[in-house]
Amino acid sequence: MRQKREDIRNVAIIAHVDHGKTTLVDELLKQSGVFRENQEVAERVMDSNDIERERGITILSKNTAVTYKGTKINIIDTPGHADFGGEVERVLKMVNGVILVVDAFEGTMPQTKFVLKKALELKLPVIVCINKIDRPEARPTEVVDEVLELFIDLEASEEQLDCPFIFASAKAGTATKDINVEGKDMMPLFDSIIDYIPAPEGDPEAGTQVLISTIDYNEYVGRIGVGKVDNGSIKVNQEVLIVNHHDKDTNKKVKISKLYEFDGLNKVEVTEASIGSIVAISGIADIKIGDTICSPDNPEPIPFQKISEPTIAMNFMVNDSPLAGQEGKFVTSRHLRDRLFRELNTDVSLRVEETDSTDVFKVSGRGELHLSVLIENMRREGYEFAVSKAEVLYKFNDRNQKLEPMEIAYVDVPEEFSGAVIQKLSSRKGELQGMTTISGGYTRLEFEIPSRGLIGYRGEFMTDTKGNGILNTTFDGYGPYKGDMMYRKQGSLIAFEAGEAITYGLYNAQERGILFIEPGEKVYSGMVVGQTGKAEDIEINVCKKKQLTNTRSSSADEALRLTPKKVLSLEQALEFIDTDELLEITPENLRIRKKILDPLKRKRAGFSRNQ
Repeated sequence: MRQKREDIRNVAIIAHVDHGKTTLVDELLKQSGVFRENQEVAERVMDSNDIERERGITILSKNTAVTYKGTKINIIDTPGHADFGGEVERVLKMVNGVILVVDAFEGTMPQTKFVLKKALELKLPVIVCINKIDRPEARPTEVVDEVLELFIDLEASEEQLDCPFIFASAKAGTATKDINVEGKDMMPLFDSIIDYIPAPEGDPEAGTQVLISTIDYNEYVGRIGVGKVDNGSIKVNQEVLIVNHHDKDTNKKVKISKLYEFDGLNKVEVTEASIGSIVAISGIADIKIGDTICSPDNPEPIPFQKISEPTIAMNFMVNDSPLAGQEGKFVTSRHLRDRLFRELNTDVSLRVEETDSTDVFKVSGRGELHLSVLIENMRREGYEFAVSKAEVLYKFNDRNQKLEPMEIAYVDVPEEFSGAVIQKLSSRKGELQGMTTISGGYTRLEFEIPSRGLIGYRGEFMTDTKGNGILNTTFDGYGPYKGDMMYRKQGSLIAFEAGEAITYGLYNAQERGILFIEPGEKVYSGMVVGQTGKAEDIEINVCKKKQLTNTRSSSADEALRLTPKKVLSLEQALEFIDTDELLEITPENLRIRKKILDPLKRKRAGFSRNQ
């Protein structure tokens, strides 16, 4: 018989990127007494990964738990970025309700719509938390109307519409149910969770059923499956069967060796867990997302959301440039292969395929950000390798029509820049779907655009809007191929010979375009050292020394003025490279190069391509 477990609440925090989810979780942890009085606590303690801290985004969903008035509240902090949307969908299977966080100034954004839609489809009750009400330009009452409009657009039920609204400042650690009454602490939010989010229910007498919703990985114990106990209970040393709703061949007997529950930021070993508990299970080597752990006498897999398919791919390859192996610790194809396949332990939206060459691996992901985070992690770990330009993955339908991934792009820009953005996105096969004026002199544009039209656009977008634009995208399925498009209008400045860049050579080169290098840097033939203003590539000699004669002295060189080089970030470099170029990645440097380094062979290849 199904029963409710009143001493537990399972809740996920969902929101658009940068609306304050992780800061909110910090405050809930602090105010529930998880930390000692004098304990030093890092800001955004849930973003444990370096890249998450630097970029201020959450990449992996995190589990934590607090106790309030004798009730254990399991909280899951989810990513807000579209590239990690698959992570959100699966996490929602573990919870009985969500807290939707909305910025009191920005209001509802594309990702707010995406995550809320997923929650409403699963019929989860929603607590709306209007955050950042202490921002000078906050407009909480208007944002409440925007949220309710979004609920109606997404066809929410009567019960879902009748949801509690909490007004909070996660930074200040306060929340209130009435916008006119100043909050003192987070208690109104805690109370709403206890009162409004239903307790988990299941049949404690039935056979064990645990759906694995996320995977954690630890060097010492390997893969750790995290999921909610739906029915029955689970014990250490119990014999169980692993089955999978989408993969009928999965049928494996295993023994539960270690079982954990969450408490604050720690995993605590337990011997048994019953319905409603969120548990972590280690010791099952090849456990994967979507597996159901159940009793052998009645194996019943739980249905789950299929993992979203990748839409973009890159080749990762062994670095074979003349400077290869000088800066990285891990440089061989075996190192690269092991590292990429190890990433599959935790990142389920990623695909790694071997190619005809043992030195090249095709890596597919959900977007440029998804793959750039992997690249950044690898270079920090000491890997040296090269990657090709990101290309979208096409499909063909029954009538053999070519289909490509499409995105909906929402652009918020000051009015004076909207013309430039419309022109650029239209040239990249974008179709303007709507245009509305929002507060503060901003215009919101909505485009339907092929995913490949957005490759390499973000950098241009920031330049075109003088850094004032906001661009958000969500995947919108596959649509008919929109035709060929030009990625880059400018050509590359290519080094003509190997050596060290010299002021004199660079001084002559800078008249041709923007330089990416400075004097003293090592270069090789075929390396891209800058960007031209014209469409074609230009070869230059940056190692050229001035001929010294009686009348020419080398000290005159010091008077040559060089414009500072343009420093490309990893994202900018990935956006810049063209289809005939590679990005060489080492722990210390990013270098752009031509795939074919030899100028003669490159010309022949270019000639045959244009035939």
